[in-house]
Amino acid sequence: MTISVDFLFDFGSPNAYFSHEVIPDIEARTGTTFRYVPILLGGLFKLTNNQSPADAFAHIANKRAYDALEVQRFIQKHNLTKYRRNPYWPVNTLKIMRGAVAAEKLGVFETYVNAVFSAMWEQELDMANADVIVQALDTAGLNGAQILEQSQQADVKQALIDNTQHACDRGAFGSPTFFVGNDIYFGKDRLADVESKIMETIKPGA
Repeated sequence: MTISVDFLFDFGSPNAYFSHEVIPDIEARTGTTFRYVPILLGGLFKLTNNQSPADAFAHIANKRAYDALEVQRFIQKHNLTKYRRNPYWPVNTLKIMRGAVAAEKLGVFETYVNAVFSAMWEQELDMANADVIVQALDTAGLNGAQILEQSQQADVKQALIDNTQHACDRGAFGSPTFFVGNDIYFGKDRLADVESKIMETIKPGA
């Protein structure tokens, strides 16, 4: 039995990056391909009256310390040695999220996603800056100027709006969010549950 597995992501979320790095192993173990769905996290926050954890817990020192500890545990568990905290974070991701939709339209989505996640969370680049974006994409073998130009098309802008609204309608409130069929899971720490649900769904007789 086949099952749809959606990964709703925004490049500005470090936890989306961590998930992106772990997903290939889950795909290999389960034989299931995740469908990457670009959303605008800031837009989703507005739709759901949510806010960034950096803002929500800014004055709770113990919570911030614990979150940092959990990040280190996750990095060590999955050997994510390339990760670097982006000095420009939080970043306005509108350009690069529209770029993701444009890249999908141009048939270079996978390369684009890998390049931008790397630029954000490994190379520590300012991915709100159009010139930096173009250079990062060109370095990855893409046509950065073409993608940025395509990202300004009305249909691309609307597609990102629609993705974000649909995410809200399905119950999402942040990134990363996963859907296994209609079952929702939030956060990188739910990836084990996502994998379990996939295996439960695809096993014979399910």
